[in-house]
Amino acid sequence: MAEATAAANKKVKFIVTRQDSAESKPYTEEFEVPYRPNMNVISALMEIQRNPVNASGNKTTPVCWESNCLEEVCGACSMVINGKPRQACSALVDKLEQPIRIAPMTTFPVVRDLVINRERMFAALKKVKAWIPIDGTYDLGPGPRMAESKRQWAYELSKCMTCGVCLESCPNVNDKTTFIGPAAVSQVRLFNAHPTGEMNAHERLEALMEDGGIEGCGNSQNCVRSCPKGIPLTTSIAAMNLDTTKHLFKKWLSV
Repeated sequence: MAEATAAANKKVKFIVTRQDSAESKPYTEEFEVPYRPNMNVISALMEIQRNPVNASGNKTTPVCWESNCLEEVCGACSMVINGKPRQACSALVDKLEQPIRIAPMTTFPVVRDLVINRERMFAALKKVKAWIPIDGTYDLGPGPRMAESKRQWAYELSKCMTCGVCLESCPNVNDKTTFIGPAAVSQVRLFNAHPTGEMNAHERLEALMEDGGIEGCGNSQNCVRSCPKGIPLTTSIAAMNLDTTKHLFKKWLSV
């Protein structure tokens, strides 16, 4: 009975870095949330949203954040938790050191509180044409089959959920550089391996050879260690280094 009472009265302390608008300065606010077994950071933020009262007992505005699938697929709930960029939906309170410190990722502009603007990441995907172009909407019939040996590693690259964690952990992605980041480089490898996508492989390689492309990688390898989906990002970067070098030599020889 005593243990049940203690568990019922247990609180989890959160220190949240907040920002009222894109132009305002960040500040921290502390919250105490009733503990529940197996709760994650998102459920704690939901509790704060339901009852927006800080640790001092003062009424405040609900903390803003983004989430969607709650099963580490959409990538929307990326934030810095105890100094590490990760997904809030898979961050279990029982496995986190307390007080739990939550902050927005710093690589991207803050919109409000934990909500960030990922436009930089989406612009990088546009730059490298990370899609399969289709000429018309009519029925083209079944497309070419991908070899099983290629499909196995390509599937691993397709797990990217554009969460931005790899960009946050990369020291070469910041407001002083134009580096597109490891995610876009890996997507070039994915779409260039596709039987249809490879028709535009040269365009993607050209994009990687421009300012802010693959030359911006400093080989810190933080990206592959932080990726929540375990994508072999450094392997993709190495492969694209080789492909861009081959592409460059072919251009020289054709002149």
